[in-house]
Amino acid sequence: MKIKNKCLFIAVFVISVLISAKETPKKNNLYQFAGRIEHLEDGGTLLIGSASSVTFEFTDLSCEIYLKSVDKNYEHHNYVVLELDGEYLGRFTIKKGGLKTFPIQVTKLQPMHRLTIFKATEAANGSVLFTGTNAHLTKIKQPKKKKVEFIGDSITCGYGNDATSIPCGKGEWYDQHNAYMAYGPQLARMLDFDYVLSSVSGIGMYRNWNDEHENEAIMPDVYENLYLNKDYGKPYDFAFQPDLVSICLGTNDLSDGDGKKKRLPFNENKYVSNYIDFIKTVYLHAPKTRIILLTSPMVSGTKNDVLLRCLNRVITAFAADKNHQPIQLFEFEPMRPNGCGYHPDMIDDTVMANQLQPFFKELLDEN
Repeated sequence: MKIKNKCLFIAVFVISVLISAKETPKKNNLYQFAGRIEHLEDGGTLLIGSASSVTFEFTDLSCEIYLKSVDKNYEHHNYVVLELDGEYLGRFTIKKGGLKTFPIQVTKLQPMHRLTIFKATEAANGSVLFTGTNAHLTKIKQPKKKKVEFIGDSITCGYGNDATSIPCGKGEWYDQHNAYMAYGPQLARMLDFDYVLSSVSGIGMYRNWNDEHENEAIMPDVYENLYLNKDYGKPYDFAFQPDLVSICLGTNDLSDGDGKKKRLPFNENKYVSNYIDFIKTVYLHAPKTRIILLTSPMVSGTKNDVLLRCLNRVITAFAADKNHQPIQLFEFEPMRPNGCGYHPDMIDDTVMANQLQPFFKELLDEN
């Protein structure tokens, strides 16, 4: 290549990179967003819910992405998972403070590369701000896929499943979060469907892990709010219309709490009543969906018998419903969780996803 032409090539390349760096995350033909997110007026996008994500395609051999941990309550670190060309790169810490730069280096020799940034932590941990990349972006293809929403608690969030960098009991309570490796996202990759996680650690259907619905919100209180909290000024738009909605709630309702705070006996009627009303709320926003109720891998013995009885009562309450497809029940096989705080670890999550796979595949094929 002649020196003159080479200089021209470099100039064009630099200009194209500078132009692409100014592309805002709001441009849907360049970025694909999933999960509970919020586009900001300045062009940045907040990843809010567990496993919420942004995907883009680029032609460079390397690039940078710009992320920031954001929380209105206090400044702290957060976590994301990076997936490049379908390969898991790992979980990365976004240290507290200003905007952080993360370099991306491709390893596959191909003309186009796809990067997805997943929020590994949950809505209660604040948000991850994505402001863009310096990569040369191309219009991203968005193939039509089946859609599933996973509603649940810490199990659905991926709480305590990843102790690869910080051991259980060390660091902050969310330092072992990895929503990318939770059972729902793993199942989504197995069956190739789009998904949203609407999950909150410690939450229940009528009471929470260590609260009798006195000081803390329960799932029916927060589900319709974008940030899964008490901020009713930020409603969720429910633009994501799922073919299936999976609900896994009951672990915390049946919990004995911390053993210190007063805990009332489990109120079966209150649990069932709230569950029925909650399903009606789900139908209100997703009238064509089909609902699946899941048992809990963290509940066994007599408590599991109680949970099964309650879930069957909920299903019976909709037996005469002709407007929706029959509600389904899935029972997890008994499990001794190996994650932090008696939660499933990543391998346990894979076991759960494998159990769910044929069941979900059959229902997705029907819908």
